[in-house]
Amino acid sequence: MTSFLVFLAILAAIVFWGIGIYNRLVNERNRVKNAFAQIDVQLTRRYDLIPNLVEAVKGYMKHERETLESVIKARNAASASLDAAKADPANAQAIKELGQSEGALASALGRLFALSEAYPDLKANQNMMQFQEELTTTENKVAFSRQAFNDSVLQYNNSVQNFPNNVIAGFFRFDPASFLEVESEEVREAPEVSFT
Repeated sequence: MTSFLVFLAILAAIVFWGIGIYNRLVNERNRVKNAFAQIDVQLTRRYDLIPNLVEAVKGYMKHERETLESVIKARNAASASLDAAKADPANAQAIKELGQSEGALASALGRLFALSEAYPDLKANQNMMQFQEELTTTENKVAFSRQAFNDSVLQYNNSVQNFPNNVIAGFFRFDPASFLEVESEEVREAPEVSFT
């Protein structure tokens, strides 16, 4: 009888241990979703600012239609990628596509701002300066939110992949999440330094 009670105690301990692991995995997956929600807020704000920026620039940059259209196209693609990633922030492919579309948008905006330097009246325009400041502030918030998201993903992935959690994670289909890395279309090269 005592061996049966010992067996039941061990079985109960194993069950509670498994429940504890499962609950921790659920909590960490929810932290990933919450962290992504913060990115969503900032990116949506950014996407809402871009059409206003393009309207402010349009009057000055009549000959730069292709650049303006590429900004709007990149913004729309990034917004669609955000909607897809919002559905399941733990979906690695959706997060990768969001990172790629964000890189394309950043490149298009960079080209727009570089071209705006050639228009002195535009650089001095109060609306343009305000939009640039708001976009810069939003970019900083996006970077902070992306870092918090990636930290949550790291913690979640460690829990999913470490033994013995990986046994419970595999059984209940807790798949690893993907980091949000913005992939720029432009290749970044280290600057050359010369002391001669």
